[in-house]
Formats: sequence, C-alpha cells, structure tokens
Amino acid sequence: MATTSLSVENEKRLAEGPTNCLHLFQLLDTFFSFLARKTDFYTGAPEDVSEKMVIDKFKKYKSLAFAEQDKKKAEYEEVERRKQERMKKKELEERQLANAPKIKELTEEEANELEKSLSEESTKTKEPEKVEKMEDDDDENSKGKLKPNAGNGCDLDKYRWTQSLQEVEVWVPLGVKVKSRDVVVEWGRRTVKAGLRNATPILQGDLYNEVKVEECNWFLENGNTLVLTLEKINKMEWWSRLVTSDPEINTQKVNPEPSKLGDLDGETRGMVEKMMYDQRQKEMGLPTSEEQKKQDVLKKFMEQHPEMDFSKCKFN
Repeated sequence: MATTSLSVENEKRLAEGPTNCLHLFQLLDTFFSFLARKTDFYTGAPEDVSEKMVIDKFKKYKSLAFAEQDKKKAEYEEVERRKQERMKKKELEERQLANAPKIKELTEEEANELEKSLSEESTKTKEPEKVEKMEDDDDENSKGKLKPNAGNGCDLDKYRWTQSLQEVEVWVPLGVKVKSRDVVVEWGRRTVKAGLRNATPILQGDLYNEVKVEECNWFLENGNTLVLTLEKINKMEWWSRLVTSDPEINTQKVNPEPSKLGDLDGETRGMVEKMMYDQRQKEMGLPTSEEQKKQDVLKKFMEQHPEMDFSKCKFN
C-alpha cells in the first residue's frame, strides 16, 4: 500500500511540473509495463538482477547527460566571456579617444624634424606622382577594386566590415532600437544571413571563404547595430570581399597596423611579417622570401658543380 501511495504521489508531482516531465513519466510507465506483461524481465532472473540492470543504465546515461550539460554551459560561458572582453576593449578605446588631448605640443626636436620634412616635400616635383599613377593604371589586377577602409575591409551602403588575419567583424545598422529576440542571425561554414525578424535580410550570401561556425558570435550594440564576429579557418589570407556579391577590395593595399603585431602569437606574427616583407619586395621588383630561397639553393648547387654548363639553362 505504501508503494502504491508513493507512486501516486510521484505521478501527482510530475503532473504539476513541466509537460515534458509528465510525458517522460508516462513513457517509463509504458516501458516497464510492457516488460512486466510481455517478457520475463522481472521473474526470469534473481530478484535483484533486473533492478541492478536498470540502475546501472540509469547511472551511465545520467553521467553522460550531466557531462553534456557542463560542456554546453562552458561553451556558452566562453562565448559570453569573449563578447564581454570585446565590448570592454571597445569601451576602453572610446574612453581613451575621448580623453586624448586634441592639440599636441611639439618638442623642439619634433618641430625641427617636421620643418625639414616639409622643406623636402616642397622641393619634390610632381613627376614621381605621375609615375606612381601610371604604375597603378598599368596594374590590371587592381582595376575596378576598392581601396580598403581603415580596418582593411569595406564600407558599404547597408553594412561595413573589417578584418585581421584571424577574424572578420561586421557592423549592420538596423535603423531602430530592438531586442535580441527581434534579430535573426544564421551562418554556416560558407554562408551568412542577418537582419530583423519577419523582414528581408540586410546581409545574406555566400562568404568569401570558410569560417569556424562554433567560434562565430553576435551581439547588439546600443540596441540598434548588429555586430557579427566570424573566425577565419584560413588565417594566412586577406579577404577581398565579405560575401561573393560584394564589390572587391584591393588586398595589395591592406596595411595591418605595426602596433598590433605584438598582440599576435609567435606563429601568426611570423606569417604576417613574412607577408609584409614579400609585399614590399614585390613593390620594389625584388624576389620574395621563397624566390630568394630558391635562388640561394640554385647558386649553391652551381658552385658545387663548376664542371656543369648552365649558360643555356632558363630558370623561372
């Protein structure tokens, strides 16, 4: 009688709780009723065997469920931590900019250096500027491409984006103040969609390259601007556009701030410095680091084999 009362009490408590709890109770009741009616699960083995089997399976999947819950909680907290760090960094930069002195008094040494620089500039002719313009005009790959904005991205009518070698950030003005529930953001490995719910997406299309979906996140800035952060998979390239329907920017004009190099890890900083070095070499018509290595290897080989005639060989 006590067991029956306890069962009735549990069922009453579950019925008063969330709907899914009642469904689970009914499912378990159906399952164990089936075992009693259609099988010898209870009577075909020693009395404590069937109970031990059920408890063992319960404990196994209980541990798995809590482990998955802890994992999701940790992932969520990491995303929130990154978002808070990004917002704090932006707030700090805005405060520093607001508190920065509008007029800087030059030292005597700086004033002399400035005067010297202006004097040299005034003596230059306009001819070098013409040559540089002709060189730009002759560069077929640069024709029709936009100059990158200050963040090495592009300012478009509906949104603007910036980039580093690690990630891409997108600012989408919404025009009105909204809540998070009013916003729709979807992304895949190579796609993105963002805008207001029940309205035509402001940003939608195929991304320039692949991103790590699990590392992407978004938040509302001041309630009227949607900010997306996309982490690149390939961290050795500059994107020439955000989505394939955007106009291209000239990635040869990308100029990462030298002051930011110290923020990168050793491997990434080495890659950036190598790319910048190779770009300067190309602009001066000199071999890149890879081309220089090949030339050094070839030179060493020729010195080691003076008996061979290389005069008629053509090397690329």
